[in-house]
Formats: sequence, structure tokens, C-alpha cells
Amino acid sequence: MKWLTSLLIVFHFTGFSQDASLHGIFNDLLIKHVNQAGFVDYKGFKKDEKELDKYLKILEKNAPSVTASKNEQLAFWINAYNAFTIKLILKNYPVSSIELINNGKPWDLKWIKIANKTYSLNNIEHDIIRKQFKDPRVHFALNCSAKSCPPLLNQAYSAKILDAQLETQTKNFILNKKYNQINSSGVKLSMIFSWYASDFGDVRKFISKYTNIDANAKTTWLEYNWQLNEQ
Repeated sequence: MKWLTSLLIVFHFTGFSQDASLHGIFNDLLIKHVNQAGFVDYKGFKKDEKELDKYLKILEKNAPSVTASKNEQLAFWINAYNAFTIKLILKNYPVSSIELINNGKPWDLKWIKIANKTYSLNNIEHDIIRKQFKDPRVHFALNCSAKSCPPLLNQAYSAKILDAQLETQTKNFILNKKYNQINSSGVKLSMIFSWYASDFGDVRKFISKYTNIDANAKTTWLEYNWQLNEQ
């Protein structure tokens, strides 16, 4: 049994976790098919669709238990939302916008099977992620496959580093002039801050944690680009 003892020691000191092994396939696919700017090679993803399907089957059979940590649960559902969104695009590919799917209501389709339940993307986002975890930073982790959506992270979310991932994605989104334009002459923000204002509370106060924002500057909203976030 010496080999088992050695294996357990390796797992302990390398930080091996069920979370890491659970999302390993998705992590590899994201590294391969998503660039640093968060744009997706859907043609490449299409070639690896069987691998994505394998990951979705893993999610279906491994919903987080009530004893799982908060970070394990949240990482699971963020990855599930992003992975199933990619799958929805691939099922309809080539498509120029996610809004062309299901008569403009792709998020209402109930087709996602996890633990003997069937969900829509809206169920995952609003009924689980927003309702249960109440962390406004999730809005910068969830990707809806549109150019104005926060960039898709090119790695899977992991319980071990989840807070750092969320913090980095939030800061990068706020400071990126493609999504928000903040200066002394005015503030032009992503519609995300308008649509989900109740999650952020005082939007200016939330943003001020990441950059200086003039309290007297007029706020306007940038037009949302729903074109596919394709490389």
C-alpha cells in the first residue's frame, strides 16, 4: 500500500481537488479556443465538440452537493453557464448573434440537464447564481457570446482561486475602454450596470473600488453589441 500513501501525499501537497479534475476538460478547451481578449474560435470548438459534450455529461452527473463549499458551488454554476452557452452556439453554428436563436429568447430554452433537473440559461443565472450567491462580480464571469459581454476567461473557474478570478475579471472589464469609458468629462457605462443595478447597489461606489470616478460626471449607457464574440 506504499504506492497509495505516496499518491495521497502528492495530492495533498499539489493542491489536487475534485474541483480541478471536474473542470479539467473545459479548462483545456478554453485554453485552446479562447484568446487573451476573450474572443472564441467557434470553428475550433466545433471540431472539439465531442470533448465539450463529454464535459457537459460530467456536469450533468456531478452537481455540487449541499456540503460543497460556496466557492465550489459557484465555480460549478459559472462554468456550467459558460459551457452550455458555447454549446448552444455550436448547435446553431454558423450564427452571427445569439439573439437569432429561439426567436430572440435563447436564454429561455429549457434544455440543460443537471442532476435530473432541466434548466434554461436564465434559470442558472437568475435563480441560482444571482439569487443564491449575491456577488455582483459574477456578471463579469458569465459570458453570453456577444461582443459587448464581459470577455470569456480562457480558463475554467476554480474554487481554489475563484475570488482572484472574479476580482481580476471585474477590474479588467471596468477599465477596458471597449466596455466602459470613464473620464472627467463623462461616464459611459456598459448596459450591464443598468440592467443589474439592483445587484450593484450604488453603481458609482462599486466602480470606484477599481478606478476613480467623478461624482458629478453625467452617466450615459453604451449601446450593446450582440454580434457573436468570434475570433
